[in-house]
Amino acid sequence: MAARKASVKRDTLETRIQISIDLDGRGKGEFSTGVPFLDHMLDQVARHGMIDMQVQAEGDLHIDAHHTVEDIGITLGQAFAQAVGDKKGIRRYGHAYVPLDEALSRVVVDFSGRPGLEYHVDYPRARIGEFDVDLFCEFFQGFVNHAQLTLHIDNLRGKNAHHVAETIFKAFGRALRMALEADPRMQGITPSTKGSL
Repeated sequence: MAARKASVKRDTLETRIQISIDLDGRGKGEFSTGVPFLDHMLDQVARHGMIDMQVQAEGDLHIDAHHTVEDIGITLGQAFAQAVGDKKGIRRYGHAYVPLDEALSRVVVDFSGRPGLEYHVDYPRARIGEFDVDLFCEFFQGFVNHAQLTLHIDNLRGKNAHHVAETIFKAFGRALRMALEADPRMQGITPSTKGSL
């Protein structure tokens, strides 16, 4: 399988973002977004997805974190779309259940070529520290729109908002890892009866 790497820049009047990923990495992450809790969550994706990831962002945080978080999702989605290539030989589907103490979440992904998000998360509180939990949905919507995949996120239980978020991002990383793995029985084959994704 060819190297699955990508680097993407996004410059707008609201944000300046640079992201590099290696889908076949060792889970190393470097994050400087100005949004510490998002850095922590992205580190979960890198570590549990075994994806090397560097994310640098400067945004209009003097307003709030909305544009920065959403645009990181968009740019990360673009990087995934580039890095995954024609999708030949991958498993395509991935899923994971991840617990953290009382919290449990399920994430299911399909590199379908069609953007779709089902996001079912009721956080116990509106903020985790200074982070507005509504922004996670914006992050994932930006990601699926540009990675061109279907993503189902369900928090099944949880009383601690930090735990809920962490189970989601860990499960997201694990599901990506499964979907992007090479399937030795599908070598050189597109995992679709249509012949393309």
